[in-house]
Amino acid sequence: MGAFADRLLKLKEEAGDPSYAEMSARLGAAASKSSLASAAQGRKLPSWETAWEFVRVLAVDRLGRDPEETEREWRELWERAKAVPSPDDTDTDTVDGAAAPMAHDDTAEAGTAHDDGATVGTADDDGAMAGTAHNDEPAPAPPTTAAEAVKAPAPSARRNRVLVSAMIAAAIILVGLTGFYLATTTGQDDPPARTPAKDDSAFVGDITYPDGSEVRPGSSFKKVWRIRNIGTTSWAGRRLARINTGPCRSPETVPIPPTAPGQTADISVQVRAPDKPGNCRIYWKMTDAQGQELFPDKRPVFLDVRVSAP
Repeated sequence: MGAFADRLLKLKEEAGDPSYAEMSARLGAAASKSSLASAAQGRKLPSWETAWEFVRVLAVDRLGRDPEETEREWRELWERAKAVPSPDDTDTDTVDGAAAPMAHDDTAEAGTAHDDGATVGTADDDGAMAGTAHNDEPAPAPPTTAAEAVKAPAPSARRNRVLVSAMIAAAIILVGLTGFYLATTTGQDDPPARTPAKDDSAFVGDITYPDGSEVRPGSSFKKVWRIRNIGTTSWAGRRLARINTGPCRSPETVPIPPTAPGQTADISVQVRAPDKPGNCRIYWKMTDAQGQELFPDKRPVFLDVRVSAP
């Protein structure tokens, strides 16, 4: 992946090191300047479409190399880079995580020791109650035989049972109150779920002058594209903006008709061919009413004709 990015940078330097904005606009790369810059950074492998536009405007259009041979050579380099596995695909080590439950067991034992301490504290309350009983009646006589000592439960055991019973009763009450609260409040004030708006387009086709059409020098003609609104947002106030220069003359922007989701729009632009024979290619990107470019990662729509003498 890094070697492929290095080759892109070397090709860029060989072609005079133009800026990515110049490659996207003036040189006519059918990819945004951010996509071109990302392709040469080496953090991830670019798509073949972005990589080819990077190579095409430099190797073919700028350096004059053979298009078919250049595409075949760089496609092979791109496929090799794609076959290299990512270095981030490593197994997660779970040995350290397995030791964590042991620490929790130790903590649980420490907690038990704290519970015993709480039980000792409770004994003071029982002692106070027993002291009150001593004012009214004599203390019970201690057991005189081993059998009586076995049958008589220890005072601390009775206190533990009372404490556990009280804790269980409190937990049951708390669970009941929590369930009642959730049952009476859940769903009352929750707003209905909303589907996020989606804004997207799809190219349908050329209505007039498909790629490779011939026009006469100095002639005027109307190019028409058809695109579809495949999102959930209605289009209003949108335009196509020209993003490169060239021998053919046209307006800098043309309006896009208001288009509801699922509908198509036919977009037309009046073009004048140059007075001399040659190639004419113009790229266009969609903008909003404020002129902000939309869908930066999508390829632009374009006009591609040959100007031929009669």
